[in-house]
Amino acid sequence: MRTTLRTGRTAVVFAAIGALALAGCGDKDDDKAKPGESKGKETAATVQLPKLNGEKLEVVAVWTGPEQENFTKVLKEFEKRTGASVTFVPTQDAMLNYLGTKIAGGQPPDVALLQQVGALQQAVQRKWVKPLGAEAKAELAKNFTKGWQDLGAVGGTQYGVYFKAASKSLIWYNAKAFENAGAGEPKTWKDFLSTAETISASGVTPVSVGGADGWTLTDWFENIYLSQAGPEKYDQLAKHQIKWTDPSVKTALTTLGELFGKPNLIAGGADGALQTEFPASVTQTFTGGEQPKGAMVFEGDFVSVNIAQTDAKIGTDAKVFPFPAVGAEPPVVTGGDAAVALKDSKGAQALLTFLASPDAAKIWAESGGFISPNKSLDISAYPNPVQRDIAKALIAAGDTFRFDMSDQMPQSFGGTPGKGEWKALQDFLKNPKNVAGTQQKLESDAAKAYKS
Repeated sequence: MRTTLRTGRTAVVFAAIGALALAGCGDKDDDKAKPGESKGKETAATVQLPKLNGEKLEVVAVWTGPEQENFTKVLKEFEKRTGASVTFVPTQDAMLNYLGTKIAGGQPPDVALLQQVGALQQAVQRKWVKPLGAEAKAELAKNFTKGWQDLGAVGGTQYGVYFKAASKSLIWYNAKAFENAGAGEPKTWKDFLSTAETISASGVTPVSVGGADGWTLTDWFENIYLSQAGPEKYDQLAKHQIKWTDPSVKTALTTLGELFGKPNLIAGGADGALQTEFPASVTQTFTGGEQPKGAMVFEGDFVSVNIAQTDAKIGTDAKVFPFPAVGAEPPVVTGGDAAVALKDSKGAQALLTFLASPDAAKIWAESGGFISPNKSLDISAYPNPVQRDIAKALIAAGDTFRFDMSDQMPQSFGGTPGKGEWKALQDFLKNPKNVAGTQQKLESDAAKAYKS
């Protein structure tokens, strides 16, 4: 679930997030409603939905834990407005494999949320997905820029609604660990490595990596590659127009190896990182008092959901800065989840219409850990200044974005646990000196995936 925004003015907007958001950011509960109360003013429904009394729908997505809880709130509101009954089923990351099994068994879900452009395209090619109906298309056109609409279209036909987005060029840090080490927020990759060494010398391991989840490693690579190689090369590699054996890939892996090749800079070393799932990589950064297992963790705005599972307060204990510039411009990478209908039913189309509305986005936005590409959503819905500034930047980007590399690729290469890019980069984390071997493995797997 990763999208890349062009560098230039968009990068400038995102680069300002650290300074703007943190200057006035309160704690993680800032502006949140008390139990039993609603946040802000009650707003009238902006979208009309049909009555679906007695209709049952099944929705699948990869979300679990707090994300599942927050999305369930959205589905509950849909039930309340329509009379439908909705069941949510969390799945594994390999969504197409799951859907294929369900479809083969004659029991497809009504709606699925797909994390990758490539997965959406493949699902359409396999004739699994139904086009958006008139009401859903109208709601989409009203609330989303053409760029976001185009991401959900295949061959000129609209299929997907990008309900959730994420800014994925952010590094969150333990403010106390930085303060104790006398460290500041780095602006460049060189400064980032220097900052990591400074923190290490203070007795705290600087970087927490969730290497058990291969997608986090693709995000590390993509940020470095986009900043270092530039947008043109990035697009070429995403489409496999250049090979993974290209010198630009060697340069990016070598740069990533400057971090991965120093066990003292990674919480638990490579072995520990490969056993650490993403949620734990966050929580271990913001627990442990004066001695957290890591001082920094890289990932998107959704990190705030996991920080909320600790006692750390965003803006005071937990702060954030943009991914440092490796080349001339800092990278700006985002992600997204597209809702699609697998049944041509009134209920499925109504849910897509609702997910395209600001009404649905507002519910999750108020709970935190969520950014919407819906331009009609009032920024005040977000619970703290950090998320408001990230959301403003996403909307300000307009159409100057494109989906990230791994999400444009066939899922078997760019989005499957234990295979393709995920597995190759996990092996690279274990042995970062093997740049050439990693390139060869990436190219071999990519070539097979693009042929299939």
